[in-house]
Order: sequence, then structure tokens, then C-alpha cells
Amino acid sequence: MPATVLVGAQWGDEGKGKITDLISSNFEYVVRYQGGNNAGHTVIADGKKLALHLIPSGIMYDHITPVIANGTVIDPKVLLEEIDMLEREGFSTKRLKISGNAHVIMPYHRDLDGASEHRLGKNEIGTTRRGIGPCYQDKSARIGIRIQDMLDENIFRQKIEVALAEKNPILSKIYGLKEYTVDEICDEYFAYCERIRPYIEETGQFLNEALNEGKNILFEGAQGTLLDIDHGTYPFVTSSNCSAGGAVTGSGVGMKHIDRVLGIAKAYITRVGSGPFPTEIPLEEEASQKLLNIGKEFGVTTGRQRRCGWYDAVIVKYAAEVNSLTDLAITKLDVLSEFDTIKVCTAYKCEGKTYTTVPEHQSVFHHAEPVYEELPGWKCDITGCRTFYDLPREAKDYIDFIEDHAGVRVSLIAVGPSREQTILRRWK
Repeated sequence: MPATVLVGAQWGDEGKGKITDLISSNFEYVVRYQGGNNAGHTVIADGKKLALHLIPSGIMYDHITPVIANGTVIDPKVLLEEIDMLEREGFSTKRLKISGNAHVIMPYHRDLDGASEHRLGKNEIGTTRRGIGPCYQDKSARIGIRIQDMLDENIFRQKIEVALAEKNPILSKIYGLKEYTVDEICDEYFAYCERIRPYIEETGQFLNEALNEGKNILFEGAQGTLLDIDHGTYPFVTSSNCSAGGAVTGSGVGMKHIDRVLGIAKAYITRVGSGPFPTEIPLEEEASQKLLNIGKEFGVTTGRQRRCGWYDAVIVKYAAEVNSLTDLAITKLDVLSEFDTIKVCTAYKCEGKTYTTVPEHQSVFHHAEPVYEELPGWKCDITGCRTFYDLPREAKDYIDFIEDHAGVRVSLIAVGPSREQTILRRWK
């Protein structure tokens, strides 16, 4: 398996960090290719629960080289805090590689992100207010600052001057916020640069050389397919391509090397932030409270309470097509053990028309009503199951139903939060 891409098949928060951590032993490189510290992966290793936001989950293994590639955006302060946290917990970060082409989140990006969301009011997108969107905007507008720019004081100062000439009037005149000086940003970021410098690498060339040597690479996606800037529920999306195609542009590795795409989906579904959610269960209903509390559905990055709903087979089938999924991993199956019956959405209805795929028109999706099939629950503890055949018949039927509707084999099934609580059904 030269290169495998791991992607979220829903709206993110599917448990990608756990699955990455589980299968990383088969790989020599784990690569983060998009997003920033708006993502969060929870990993339980050596009895320790760690929250990662930028550094790939493969950092937990001594044999793995973790890479933050060019498609990401990096807040240096957050990155260094994460490095320090890992070192304190006994995990070496010396193997970490960071692309010099990755863009840098600046203080004004965070300010503009928060101010823009506040101004939108009830129409807010639901961003994490970490500055990710404004950083990608500057990247597209060609006034962004890259990691490599911090290595040259003259270049960095020149680029900051250009950026502030545009940003300061917006900050002060539109939002009533403080302006920045070149010196205060340079003083802060040059200090970061001295610590980050040893990690900087030409990661595209580095990864291609590894592939040419027969090394195995895992591309670890953040967020989920329905948050992809092109293929998600726009405008309630993230600012990068978090579908499988983003692994190519976000790393500099060619498509010919990718031979496996693993989609991660919860046995139900959640969403953080605003936007359409056809199978959402109202918070006051018992089913929503069960999913929220048993599943501990609170965001790793923001701590926000997640919106919970029944499994949406239409969305996962769409994700299978967009990403060319070869495998599925179903997480948190154990959370459904409390239910007598379990609903699965297999289609939508809107204005008398039935949709069996995600509607392209946003107003249709916003008003879509789910068409459910009800499946029997299993009402027993499955956290000790270690093979597919250990599962009760109803749980096996539920997995088979998911597999049949998606048209993709379910290769891994998580029945608990720890590494060993995962059934490797068809994964080698």
C-alpha cells in the first residue's frame, strides 16, 4: 500500500484520530495535508488521552515520520504548544517535518475571523474563529505569509507591510479593532521561527523520494467530506479541500501513488456549527440526549456541544463517490447499544420529490426531510467484542445495511474509545 488517504465521510468528528492511531503501525509516514488548528483529533495512547490539532496522530509511534504538508495553515503558537505538550507526555517530536510552503496564521486572521462571525449574527457559518478562513483567503489573494518567509527577515517584513496595508484599515474602520505594527508581529513571529526552523523541510520532494523507495504513507485528513470547500454544504463548510483529492494538491504527491481511500463514519452522525442537517434530532428529545452524553459529543478543538442525528446513508454514499472510497470504518457503534430501534436515513423528500443523493441546490438540502428505515437495536454491551462474529446479530445486520447502501466494504468497526476496542474485519 504505497499511499492511503483517510478522510471523514460525514461532517467531521468521526473519530479519524483513533483510526489513524490504530492503523499507523502499517505506515512509515503520516501526513496532514489540509486545514489548521480548527481540527481536533483525540488519541488514547499508553493510557493517556491526548488532543491533537495540527501534528499528525502518527507522532505516537517511534517508527513514523509525521509531516505537516503544504496544504495546511499553521498557527505557530499553537504548533509549539502542541510540541511542548507531546514532549511533556514523553513523545518525541524530533521526527516532525513541516513544509516551508504551508501558510501561516497571523494575529489579524484570528481577529478578522471572530469579527466576521460576530457581524453575521444568526447567519454565522460556525467557524472555530481560529483564523483559518482568512488565512486561506490571503493564500488565494496571493498576499499570504508562508513558513519559509519567516526564515528571511527582510522578506518577512516586506510581506507583513503589504498585508497590514490592507488589513489594518479593515480592522480599525470596519470592525473597530486595534491595528498591528510590523515590529510587533515580527518580534513575536521571529521568536517562533527559531524554534520551528529545525523542523522545516521540502516535504513534497521528501514524500516523493520516500514513495520511490517503496515507503508507505498515510494521508490524514481533517474535518469531513460535507465540509469540503467544493463538495460540502457551502457556505457552511471549511476553507480547504478535506476530501481525498486534497491529499494530492495538499502534499505534492501524485495521484498514481494513492491506491486506498478509507472513509471514517460514525454509526450515527454529528455536526458542529451552522448549516443543514436533515437527520438532526431535536436536543430536547431523549434520543439526542443519549447520543450526546453516551457519545461524549463535545468538540475537541472548541468544546462546543455537537448536534446529533441518526445515521445518514445518503451522505455516506455521496462521500463514497466523491472520494472513491475503497473502505469504510464505522466508529462508536457501542453508543447505539442503548436503543430499542435505530433509524437510518436512506433518502430525502423535498416539495414532493424524492432524492437518493445529496441535492446540489442548497435550498433543497436545507429543507430536505429524511426518509427513514428502522432497524432493530441489540440492547447489550458490545465493548468487549473483538471480532465481527462476536457482535449480536442485530449489530451485524446494521453494519451490513450500511455496507450495502454505501457500496463500500466496512473494514473496521470501533466498539469503544481505545485501540483494542476496534474490530479489524477486512483490513490488512
